[in-house]
Amino acid sequence: MVRFSLQSLALAGLAVQQASAALPPVDFDDNKSIAAAAKLVAEDMLSFYPPYKGVLGWTIGILPGPPPDGDYYWWQGGAMWGTLLDYRHYTGDTSFDKYISDAMTHQVGANRDYNPRNWSASMGNDDQAFWGMSAMIATETGYTDPPPADAQWLSLVQAIVNEQTSMDRRAPDDGTPCSWGLRWQVYPTNNGYDYINTISNACYMNMASRLGRYFGNTTYLGVAERTYFFMKKLGYISDKYDVYDGAHLPKCDDINKFQFSYNSALLLQSAAYMYNATNGDAKWKTELDGLVKRTIEVFFGDQGIAFELNCETQKCTTDMESFKGYLHRWMASAMINAPYTRDTILPVLRSSAKAALKTCTGGDNGRMCGFRWRSGAFDVNMTLTWHFSLPQKLSAGHQMNVLGALVSTMNPASVKALRTNATGTSKGNFNAGSDATDLNAFAPITTGDKAGAGIVTAMIMAAALGAFAWMSLD
Repeated sequence: MVRFSLQSLALAGLAVQQASAALPPVDFDDNKSIAAAAKLVAEDMLSFYPPYKGVLGWTIGILPGPPPDGDYYWWQGGAMWGTLLDYRHYTGDTSFDKYISDAMTHQVGANRDYNPRNWSASMGNDDQAFWGMSAMIATETGYTDPPPADAQWLSLVQAIVNEQTSMDRRAPDDGTPCSWGLRWQVYPTNNGYDYINTISNACYMNMASRLGRYFGNTTYLGVAERTYFFMKKLGYISDKYDVYDGAHLPKCDDINKFQFSYNSALLLQSAAYMYNATNGDAKWKTELDGLVKRTIEVFFGDQGIAFELNCETQKCTTDMESFKGYLHRWMASAMINAPYTRDTILPVLRSSAKAALKTCTGGDNGRMCGFRWRSGAFDVNMTLTWHFSLPQKLSAGHQMNVLGALVSTMNPASVKALRTNATGTSKGNFNAGSDATDLNAFAPITTGDKAGAGIVTAMIMAAALGAFAWMSLD
């Protein structure tokens, strides 16, 4: 009781201290007003990235880390560039392009698959996929292509899907419940190699569903569908559409029932892509509706303000402090792919974003953002270390959250349509990735294929598999 009273006093004091220098007021019915505030938040987010501040000799593309050398793991760099790519798509602002392009080409790796050797000691399938999902945003939104000799955005996504289809990445196909499930970790020497988790499988489903929509390809859509219903069969997605974190080999029956918003939101976004790609198939409408309803109930509640269920009531990791931004961005994406969901989703995104802005009164510039949006105030305690339940530092994740929240509220009618293979410019490669894959060669796309939207490219997979991994909990 005493701790909560002291916390309330600390929050009040911080709010008073910084109240005079918050972000400008936002009119949520005016995209220009939203974009103006979003740009300031984006600039503050990039202030955590040393090259943006002119620091020389920094490894391009990554935030300071990993622990103990800094707060951030490698994957959060990929997540940040994905956030900026969404911001660019919604607002049309190209002022950060140099940083995005430099970062996303620098971290590609020798096999052109976002698996650079420097990060192999902690490489998760989900870590690799977060960079891949950012490359998919670049593909879908027509972002500037790399030079022809470099790896292309579309081929990078295909490389990751190919590699994650390999049995080297998966549980043995031996008929046990978690057969062919994608593991959390890429390499057997990494802690967590025996964990079949939701985020990795959801990432794999997400990339496959988006490639399926982009190409009009039923094979990609097929593995996305198999992955989703594999998770449902295991009980990772409950009958109520609660989404749990994962379980261990050999039986995957020790389900970790922690719920994190990014797991639910990524499955929600993926189901919306499947709904779109299958022309509104009733099966995917059922799944999407269930996920939308339950995600709002669990992570927004009656207040309509994002709340990280298994983290905010106790100490959160730096990873977890970035989840709300993905929650907002992926729900906004669902509105674009399944427009009928807008009347349900947009009101909670707006009420949540409004609450988020109230926390942006901290830092030296008086507009850095907090984490606990329901507090109504900047909640980062950088002086009283006995507040173990409060964030102790300003964070790139806090800024990512608010940036994602702001762009999620913009009127999608003014946002350019996502590209397809008929309208996009990024070059694909169905044989991309390392040699360690069980994925048979895809037929190359011809000029005629590119001209005809909806043509299904001939593809054969030797192993049609799901995918799993995890980012923040050891």
